[in-house]
Amino acid sequence: MTKEAPGSGQRRSQLLRGVLDLCLLALIAERPRYGFEFAQGLAEGGLELVSDGSVYPLLARMERAGLISAFRAASPSGGAPRKYYRLTEAGHAELATGRADWLAFAGPVGRILNDSHSPGETHDE
Repeated sequence: MTKEAPGSGQRRSQLLRGVLDLCLLALIAERPRYGFEFAQGLAEGGLELVSDGSVYPLLARMERAGLISAFRAASPSGGAPRKYYRLTEAGHAELATGRADWLAFAGPVGRILNDSHSPGETHDE
């Protein structure tokens, strides 16, 4: 069992909060999806800590903002129809802008973190 550094769970949560909308847009861009598939897709991508309680309110906000649209389709298992989401034209534009913003941000942060000294090293003078 590994122990997380103090605050690392909170930091990870804050980082995810800032990009969860982009992750959802990217998943929808692959193909229309319904609720359960979002948590599944995020977990497959290594973001298993995201709950439905985070996904559904964000989907509702993105739908109100015109980034995604919803439609109902029959369940393959014969159950109740499922609510699927697809990107709108505005959603595609938002995803493209968000990807560019993320790459412009993550690149420099990665360089700074990778170029800095190892944990435990100090520069006492």
